[in-house]
Amino acid sequence: MARSALSGPGGREQGGETYTLDSRPGREPDMSADPQQAPTALTDDELRTLDAHWRAANYLSVGQIYLMGNPLLTEPLSPEHVKPRLLGHWGTSPGLNLVHTHLNRVIKARGQDALCIWGPGHGGPAVLANSWLEGSYSETYPDVSRDAAGMDRLFRQFSFPGGVPSHVAPETPGSIHEGGELGYSLAHAYGAALDNPDLLVACVIGDGEAETGPLAASWHSNKFLDPVHDGAVLPILHLNGYKIANPTVLSRIPEHELDELLRGYGHSPIHVTGDDPMTVHRAMAAAMDDALDRIGFLQRSAREDGVSERSHWPVIVLRTPKGWTGPAEVDGLPVEGTWRSHQVPLSAVRDNPEHLRQLEAWLRSYKPRELFDEHGRPREQVLACVPEGARRLGSTPHANGGLLLRELPLPPLDRYAVPVDKPGATLHEPTRVLSDLLEHVMHATHGRRDFRIVGPDETASNRLQAVFDASGKAWQAQTLPVDEHLDRHGRVMEILSEHTCQGWLEGYLLTGRHGLFSCYEAFVHIVDSMVNQHIKWLRVTRRLPWRAPIASLNYLLTSHVWRQDHNGFSHQDPGFIDHVLNKSPEVVRVYLPPDANTLLSVADHVLRSRDYVNVVVAGKQPCFDWLSMEQAKVHCARGAGIWDWAGTENGEREPDVVLACAGDVPTQEVLAAAQLLRVHLPELSVRVVNVVDLARLLPAEEHPHGMPDAEYDALFTRDKQVIFAYHGYPWLIHRLAYRRAGHHNLHVRGYKEIGTTTTPFDMIVRNDLDRYRLVMDVIDRVPGLAVRAAVLRQRMEDTRLRHHAWIREYGTDLPEVADWTWDG
Repeated sequence: MARSALSGPGGREQGGETYTLDSRPGREPDMSADPQQAPTALTDDELRTLDAHWRAANYLSVGQIYLMGNPLLTEPLSPEHVKPRLLGHWGTSPGLNLVHTHLNRVIKARGQDALCIWGPGHGGPAVLANSWLEGSYSETYPDVSRDAAGMDRLFRQFSFPGGVPSHVAPETPGSIHEGGELGYSLAHAYGAALDNPDLLVACVIGDGEAETGPLAASWHSNKFLDPVHDGAVLPILHLNGYKIANPTVLSRIPEHELDELLRGYGHSPIHVTGDDPMTVHRAMAAAMDDALDRIGFLQRSAREDGVSERSHWPVIVLRTPKGWTGPAEVDGLPVEGTWRSHQVPLSAVRDNPEHLRQLEAWLRSYKPRELFDEHGRPREQVLACVPEGARRLGSTPHANGGLLLRELPLPPLDRYAVPVDKPGATLHEPTRVLSDLLEHVMHATHGRRDFRIVGPDETASNRLQAVFDASGKAWQAQTLPVDEHLDRHGRVMEILSEHTCQGWLEGYLLTGRHGLFSCYEAFVHIVDSMVNQHIKWLRVTRRLPWRAPIASLNYLLTSHVWRQDHNGFSHQDPGFIDHVLNKSPEVVRVYLPPDANTLLSVADHVLRSRDYVNVVVAGKQPCFDWLSMEQAKVHCARGAGIWDWAGTENGEREPDVVLACAGDVPTQEVLAAAQLLRVHLPELSVRVVNVVDLARLLPAEEHPHGMPDAEYDALFTRDKQVIFAYHGYPWLIHRLAYRRAGHHNLHVRGYKEIGTTTTPFDMIVRNDLDRYRLVMDVIDRVPGLAVRAAVLRQRMEDTRLRHHAWIREYGTDLPEVADWTWDG
C-alpha cells in the first residue's frame, strides 16, 4: 500500500529513518568503554523474518475484528464470512505488533526473561494475535489450535457472544493489565520489576494514556527502582497521533520539547520514527539493542562496580501512523494516520460491496499465503524470531504470579499480642502494635524480598514506623543529612500519589509477591477506579483454572474519619467501604477490628489470604483493649458476636434492646452507652453485639461470609430494637440488612457528612454517634421507656448541651469523656 509522509512536530518530515540515541555528557554513566554499546545491524534475512512476523500479526489482528469464516481467504470473501457486529480497535494494533515482534527478537537473542505491559488498552487483537503465533494461546486454550481451525476459532471468538473481550484481559495469556485501565500501565510495570532483578519489563504507553494523571506521576517511579535488586523497566511511548476523535498532546508538541520532558523525568530518550516498514524495522531493532545494552550497563555498574548515582534509564519514543498498513482512504476520507482508524476503519462490510472489496484487499495485502501454510500453520520464517518456552511473552510465569507465590512467613500472634486481663483496663495504639508484626515480616523476607509496604508518605504518620528497623524507604534520588530512613535498597515505598502506590502494589502482587497498602482513609478514594479494575480482574481469574491464585490486595485504612478532628472536613470520609462493598461479593472483604488484638488477628488472616481485596479500617490513636488474643481470634473468626461481659442479659429472657457496633470509636461509644444504661436503667436487659466483618450482615446467599437468617435473628433478634453505631455512612448498614426480618427495628448511627476541625468527641456528637445520643435512642425506641426514663433522656440531652459550651470555652472534651474508663 502507498504511504504518505508523516508531518511531525514543527512540520518536520518523518517519512524515513529518524532513529537517534541521545546520550548527553554528564547525565548518565559513560558507556564508551562498554563492549555492548554498538548495536549490530540487521541482516537481510533477519529483516525479512521480522517483517513476516509483523505482517502475520497484523493479518490476525484484522481477522479478529472482521472475520467469522474463511480465515485463510481460500475463497473470495463474501458477506457471510464477516461478523454481523464489528467490534474492536485497529488503530493501535499495528504499533503493538511491531513492539511484540521486536521484543521477541531481543528476548530470543539475549536469553532475556521479559514481561510486557500493554498500556494501549484497546490493542487486544494484537496481543491475542502474537500469543497465538508463538503458541502460548493454543497451550492455554487447546481448542484454539495453531492451524486453520484454530485460526477460525480465534477470529470468531473475538468480541463475540461467548467469546473473549476486545481488550487485553485476564483471559489473555501473558497479561497482568486489563486493557480498560488507561493510566496504570507504567506503575504496574515498575511494581512487576521490583525485587525481580533478572526481569525486563517492557511497557507500551499509548499517547492517549500518557495524558492521564496516574501515568504522569508514574514516570517518577524510576527514582525508586534499585538497579541492584530490582529488574528494569523499558517504557515504550507509542505516539500514533490520535485518541478516539482528537489529537494527542505528546504527538503534537515539538520533538525537542518532548525530549526535554522525558529527560526531566530522568529518562534517556531513544526516538524511532517512520512509516516505511523496512526502515522502521531496522530503526526499531537498533533502538531495542541500544536500550537493552544501556540497561545492562547500568545494572552491571550498580551490581558489580558499586556505582551509586541514580540511573537514567532509556525510554523508546515510537512514532508510527495510527492504523498503519490499513485502508488509506474510505468513502473519500483519509483513514490511515487519522483518528478514523481508531476502531473499525471499514463499517457495514456485509451491506457495502465497496467496503467488502476494500477489506479483502486489505487482508490480502499482508500476503497470507507467504505467512501460513495450507493447513493454517505459521511458516518457519514467521516464527524465526519467536523465543521458546517460558521466555515467550504469553508464557512467562511472571504474568501468572500465583505460580511463583510463596507463603508469607508470619509469626505466632501471641508474640505480639497485648495482655488483656479484663476488658478496657489498658490502652494501646492498634497500628503501632501491628507495626511490630510487620517488622517481623520485613525481617523474615529480607533475603527473599517478596514483601513490600506502600503508602503516600504516611508510614510513620500511621504508626507503622517499626518497619524501618527492618527496611528503610526505597529512594534513589538525592539525600540530605537531615533525611531519615532513606535506603537505596529499601522495601517500604512512599510517594505522594495514591495512584502510583496502588499501581506498584498491583504489579507486585500480580507477579507473585505480597504487600500492604497503608493510607489515610479519606484519600484512598483517589484509587476508586483502580480498585474497581483489580476486583474485576480477580473475579475473572477465579473462573480461569490456568490462573493460579495471587496474594490479596490488602488496604490498611487509618487516620480515619473519627480521628481527623485536627485536619478537618477535608480529611473526613469513610466511604471507601461503601465503594468496595458494591463490588463482587466473592472478591471483596471489609473488616473493622475494634482493638489491637483483633487488628493483629485480622492482619494475620488477610496477609495469608488469596485472590481478595481486603479493606481493614483501624485506628492509630490510643484505644482500649477489649479482648485477649485468644478471644480476638475466636471473635474475628466468627465475624460478629455477642460481648456478654458488656451487656446486662441474665440468660433468663430475651434482651430488651440490642446495642450493636462496628469500628473502634463506635465500639467505645456503645460500651459507654451500655455502662450508662447499666447505672441508670439497671432493670433493662441490654445485649451488646460487635461486628468485625461487615459482610456478615448480608444474607448467606448474597456473600460467602453472610449469615443465614436463623443465625442473624439469633444475634440481633427478630423483634427487638437494634441501635447500631457504625464507623461509616449509616445507610450502608441498612443496605446490607434490608432483607432481614427485623430491619424495621434497625436504627443506625454513623457519619452524616458533618465535619470540621474540632475536638475528637465533638466529631462524634455532631454526627449523633455519641454515647448520650445512643442512650436517648434506646429510650425513644424501646417500648415503655419514653415516659419512665424521661428524666434520664433529659439528662443526656443536657450533657450534650454542656459539651457544646465546654469545648468552646476550654478547647478540650468534657472531663467525664476524656477520662472515661470501662468499669463493667
